[in-house]
Amino acid sequence: MKRMIVAAVLAISIMGSASVASASAGTNDSATSTTTSTIATTITSPTTETVLVEVAPVPAKSGTGRRIVYANRQQRVWVINTNNKVIRTFLVSGMLRQPGKGTFKVFSKSRASFSPEFAGVTFRFMTRFAIGRNGGNVGFHEIPLRYGKPMQTVDELGAFKGSGCLRSSTQDARFIYRWATLGTKVVVVP
Repeated sequence: MKRMIVAAVLAISIMGSASVASASAGTNDSATSTTTSTIATTITSPTTETVLVEVAPVPAKSGTGRRIVYANRQQRVWVINTNNKVIRTFLVSGMLRQPGKGTFKVFSKSRASFSPEFAGVTFRFMTRFAIGRNGGNVGFHEIPLRYGKPMQTVDELGAFKGSGCLRSSTQDARFIYRWATLGTKVVVVP
C-alpha cells in the first residue's frame, strides 16, 4: 500500500527567502497547486510524514502561461505550466546580470555539449535560450565537468559560480531539457 507524503511549501517574501527544491522533483505522481502565498505538493513515498519548508514565491511581473522563470539575484528557477501552476523550482549557479532581464525563447537543445572557450569542459542536457555578453549561447545545463571532474557541487548551487550559463543538478537539467520545447518562453528577472 502506498503511503502519501504531504509537503506544504509556504511561500515567503523574496527578501527573506530560504531555498529548497520543490517536493515534486522526480515524481510523476505529484499534484501541485499554487496561489500567491502557498504551494502544496503531494508525492508517493514509503513513509508518511509532513514536511514544512519555505521557498520564495514566483517573482511578480514574470508573465503568465507555460514558461520558465529565472530570478538572477536569487539564482532560482521556477517551471510553470499552462495553468500558471509551479511544477518545479530549484537553485542554479549563474553569472550576475547574465543574461539581462527580458523574455526569451528556447532556440536549441543538445543532450551532450562542450565549451569551446574552456578546454576539457563538458556538460549534458543543454537548453539554450539567450545570447550572452560575449556572444556565446546561454542556457540551462547540468554542473559541468572539467576533464571528468565536477566544477562545483550540488550544495554550492545558488551561488554565483557560472561563466554565463545556468548550472543545475543533473536531475533539474534533465527535467528542463525534456520539458522545454523549441520556442518555450524563458523570463529572466533581476
